[in-house]
Amino acid sequence: MITSLRGIILQKRPPWLWLEVQGVGYELEMPLSSFYQMANAGETVLIHTHLTIREDAHLLYGFMTEAERDAFRLLIRVNGIGGKVALACLSGLPAEKLGQAVAEGNIAQLTAIPGIGPKTAERLVVELRDKMGGSSVLPMGKAVPGDPRQEAVAALLTLGYKPAQASQAIAGLGEGLGLEDLIRQALQQLSRH
Repeated sequence: MITSLRGIILQKRPPWLWLEVQGVGYELEMPLSSFYQMANAGETVLIHTHLTIREDAHLLYGFMTEAERDAFRLLIRVNGIGGKVALACLSGLPAEKLGQAVAEGNIAQLTAIPGIGPKTAERLVVELRDKMGGSSVLPMGKAVPGDPRQEAVAALLTLGYKPAQASQAIAGLGEGLGLEDLIRQALQQLSRH
């Protein structure tokens, strides 16, 4: 599996990126949102990748962040969602906002993405609601290092709480608490319900 590539940008032709890595040129398909964050042609960039091997093609997808790649991997596991539709989802919404829309069951926001109809949006919500976090959680429950509130939410997810429950429990606590206090008080609050 190719997990990442560091190389020089040869050409940007959205949704395609041509990247040269030690004399070898790679063609990667990327979400449009990644192109807004990317350096210019001739500059060096690190791209996180996902390789799909099919009978008729080897497809290399690229992402500027691990969160985007993680969200892509979750999306392609959903029945009826292939690489093209998953890239459209990430082009339409950043990974964090996509996770929030799924966690909240926001069908209207999901159907605003080209290629996503009401049935597909409902399938995304049903199959990914417990796997993608809300506004304070990145996909797959990864916390942003250094933010005690997000680390506390990630800890609650690890303990088996749903993203909405964990986010609400932490949101209801006072400001200025450390990680351990946040987790302890959230657990106390959750055990009362």
